[in-house]
Amino acid sequence: MTSTNTDRADRIIARCRQIAACTDVPGETTRLFLSPSMHQVHALLRNWMQEAGMTVHIDSIGNLRGLWPGQTSDAPRLLIGSHLDTVPNAGAFDGILGVVLGVAIFEELHGQHLPFAIEVIGFSEEEGVRFSKPFLGSLALIGKLDADTLARKDRDGITVLEAIQNFGLDPANLRTAALSEEAFAYLEFHIEQGPILEAESASLGIVESLVGQTRLQLTFTGHANHAGTTPMHLRHDALTTAADWIVAVEEYANAHTGLVATVGRLEASPNAGNVIAGQVTTSLDIRHANDQARHTAVSSLTNSANSAAAKRGVQLSVQTQLEQPAVPMSPSLTHLLQAAAEKAGFPSRTMTSGAGHDAMIVAQRLPTTMLFLRSPGGLSHHPDESVLPQDIEAALATAMEFLTLLRDDRADEAHIKDTHA
Repeated sequence: MTSTNTDRADRIIARCRQIAACTDVPGETTRLFLSPSMHQVHALLRNWMQEAGMTVHIDSIGNLRGLWPGQTSDAPRLLIGSHLDTVPNAGAFDGILGVVLGVAIFEELHGQHLPFAIEVIGFSEEEGVRFSKPFLGSLALIGKLDADTLARKDRDGITVLEAIQNFGLDPANLRTAALSEEAFAYLEFHIEQGPILEAESASLGIVESLVGQTRLQLTFTGHANHAGTTPMHLRHDALTTAADWIVAVEEYANAHTGLVATVGRLEASPNAGNVIAGQVTTSLDIRHANDQARHTAVSSLTNSANSAAAKRGVQLSVQTQLEQPAVPMSPSLTHLLQAAAEKAGFPSRTMTSGAGHDAMIVAQRLPTTMLFLRSPGGLSHHPDESVLPQDIEAALATAMEFLTLLRDDRADEAHIKDTHA
């Protein structure tokens, strides 16, 4: 019996939830870069990919890659991908849905070979949790995983290089993780992670650009001392300094349209109730679609941190973790994706992504496009994150139309070149 669209959507959702059970922390979904649970994820995806007829391997950064050949051995290659890692205590669909949908596309081809090959990539790292550096998988793909990144350490003192080795991979072969020379385009599916599509009762959104991001680590260093014997006016309290600055961050972001600024991590030392905090390390995540507005915000909020530190005799150090400009998607591929959604019966609005995705890294090397699926409740990075079966159906139908339009578009381009040759 031929499966229905609903059957396919239910299977995709079930697969995502099965992968969500692969976790570093029992009772929740937490899966960091090249942690032991990633072996389980690889095993599940490898099995589904091979059942669909794909050739599968794990590259030297831990990206899982499944290839469906084109009609010729040297056929150009379309990449479809997203990430396999999660934030702590995550939901079941962020990242992994894009990979599982990629496998479902192969299954929908029913053995048909197109003029171009298709490679599905499950990136080993995008969230930046373990090493405070995002996009390790896609950076390796475009050849920008540098020595400083490989030397980064996690909380256990393990470097990125050692993590690769501990997972059973050879970091000496990182060059083999690079893009195939035949690659010509990249497509990513992802949940929106926001409330816009739901507010408009829309299943899908076409991403036309991704906002720029700056991620900083700020360390306030004061002087730890006894909480009972040190007068208030003689304290150099790192925690009150950080708290003063965090309020300033919120006030600044509220006063500037389109800007979001987040202090999501706070580590106090010695972290004891009867000791004045001697040192506090915080994160700062700043995003805006306009790079100049983002740079201005970074400068202003860094100055605010310096002022808060000076007021209390506290030292401040600032380290940049990520500096990512706003990234436009390919206009031609975005047009094709929008046309595919309309042809499939799901007219879709264009939108800007407030979150960072592997697409913004791959776009440095390849024409790139991205399709959002509605996030019920606007919820993501949360255990209750979900997706609707009808939106899965819409995305899959759009993907199949996109492949057809992309095939025809490339054929037209080839004909024009032959005509003018």
